[in-house]
Amino acid sequence: MKHNLGGNTRALTFLLVIAAVASVAACVRLPRNPINKPAILSASVNSDGSKRKQIDINTAPVGELEKLPGVGKSLAARIVQHRENFGPFRRVEHLLAVRGISDKKFRAMQPFLTIEQ
Repeated sequence: MKHNLGGNTRALTFLLVIAAVASVAACVRLPRNPINKPAILSASVNSDGSKRKQIDINTAPVGELEKLPGVGKSLAARIVQHRENFGPFRRVEHLLAVRGISDKKFRAMQPFLTIEQ
């Protein structure tokens, strides 16, 4: 027996697919935005209790920037070049504007970053 849906089978199929995707998406847990999280205080302390040295990203030369986790010569040079082209960074989060610094890489180096006023 054939049912007559009034020629709206494509629209009905589309709505069913959207409903299925929406129900699956409701179950997916999205990661939190790490920029809005406060810095973890213990991350800036060495295992022996001494405070780790923070690097001022507005004054550090390439050699000092290379000491940051995940930063090599080329990325350190891009940070300095970005600083020369656009002026000093106002917040450490603005380092994300440099090509090659992902959110994950930024989170790894954030405890070591500072901006002296």
